[in-house]
Amino acid sequence: MPKILIVGGGYAGFYTAWKLEKWLRAGEAEVTIVDPLPYMTYQPFLPEVAAGSIEPRHAVVAQRRHLKKTNVVTAKVTGIDHASKTATITPEVGEPWQFDYDVVVVTGGAVSRTFPIPGIADNAIGLKTIEEAVAIRDRVLTNFDKASNLPAGPERDRLLTFVVVGGGFAGIEVFAELRSFASSLLEFYPQLSFDDTHFHLIEAMGRIMPEVSLETSHWVIKHLAQRGAEIHLDTQLQSAVDGVIELSTGESFESDLIVWTAGVMANPAIVRTSDLPVEERGRIKTRADLRIGDEDDIVADAWAAGDISAVPDLTGGGVGGYCVPNAQHAVRQGKLLAKNIVAVLRGEEPKQYFHKNLGAVAGLGIGSGVFQSGKIALKGLIAWFAHRGYHGLAMPSWERKFRVFWGWWNNFFLGRDIVSLSALQQPRAAFEAFAARPKPAVAAAPAEPAAAPKAVKAPAKAKAEAKPKAEAAAAK
Repeated sequence: MPKILIVGGGYAGFYTAWKLEKWLRAGEAEVTIVDPLPYMTYQPFLPEVAAGSIEPRHAVVAQRRHLKKTNVVTAKVTGIDHASKTATITPEVGEPWQFDYDVVVVTGGAVSRTFPIPGIADNAIGLKTIEEAVAIRDRVLTNFDKASNLPAGPERDRLLTFVVVGGGFAGIEVFAELRSFASSLLEFYPQLSFDDTHFHLIEAMGRIMPEVSLETSHWVIKHLAQRGAEIHLDTQLQSAVDGVIELSTGESFESDLIVWTAGVMANPAIVRTSDLPVEERGRIKTRADLRIGDEDDIVADAWAAGDISAVPDLTGGGVGGYCVPNAQHAVRQGKLLAKNIVAVLRGEEPKQYFHKNLGAVAGLGIGSGVFQSGKIALKGLIAWFAHRGYHGLAMPSWERKFRVFWGWWNNFFLGRDIVSLSALQQPRAAFEAFAARPKPAVAAAPAEPAAAPKAVKAPAKAKAEAKPKAEAAAAK
């Protein structure tokens, strides 16, 4: 059987494997998926995870549970040599090994793209993983706990000042969700008031959310301003050293939580360790039929999809002529990629990827959202229902859908859970503090020095000779 290697288990990789299981005949091919994480993260839910509206484990999909016919390998692919059709697989424990394949599918996704701004690498946190979303949630809760014990002043302001960098969909959603989350927490902290909390979003461009109309983006800015959140347009972050935010406008304030959402880039750990062609922005060159290559050349038996690939947008609506890196494209590319692989294995021609953007929908906190499709724009509660309905149904597998909707239902009646589990980052701290340890070994006592020899009496003749000499010395 031909061996199909899928590099990366995100949207595109997971859906490719999931649909290959459905469409491949028994014995037609052997599929292996390799990813350092044993789950796929549904990233549109990360803002709600950060705001405590979704249980973190409900926003991820276990690969081993839902890919029952696929070989799941939890490890990193640290090299792809397509000339020899081998990949280097490096597990967290153990030695790397070479994997021989017949067909490779590169769906390694993207990572946060940052700029060399002082302090960002040391103080900011991204929003690409479930772990980052959980850490943001716990930081907000922990900061409220700390601030409630402090008098009004700079230290309390620092703990209750939250900054988001980047005004795209991810940035606006997490910004609005955190504002909603903080407002809901105030009833549990009578020592704090609404005016004690400060929210700042920093965007270098002159507008936010380019996926929606300018009118809709203006409504979002006004809506968030009414909720006590400030958006800085045409503003660049110049420094964040030690949490001190310095803006290009001259403003300066301190923050204990900086969330970075200002762009993504193709996963360099995969792109830079393969011999596959790469375009100028660091993405793998990919044709419209999802085979790696360009219009003139095709790399045989090599496919790519998702954020790591530069797939032409045949609708003409993409940025620079390519599909934008979002879940809407990655999911659909993964499904088509599986069909195309099966088609080529059976001697048929692959189809080109063509998907016209269905629109954009964003949650802005409990009971508020925004939806844009063409000239149709929805705002407020109805858009919030559209956001939850769309993403709830888009979650892979009915098992995951049920968990997400059940969590929302419970929160409607019981409210959001407000327990911080920040201690999870150092889970052994409490155990180590009180754990009994062996007593230190008692050092052996030093040996007693040997007894000094007894003085020997001088002979009488010597005493007699010494006595006149001593008297003479005394006389002098």
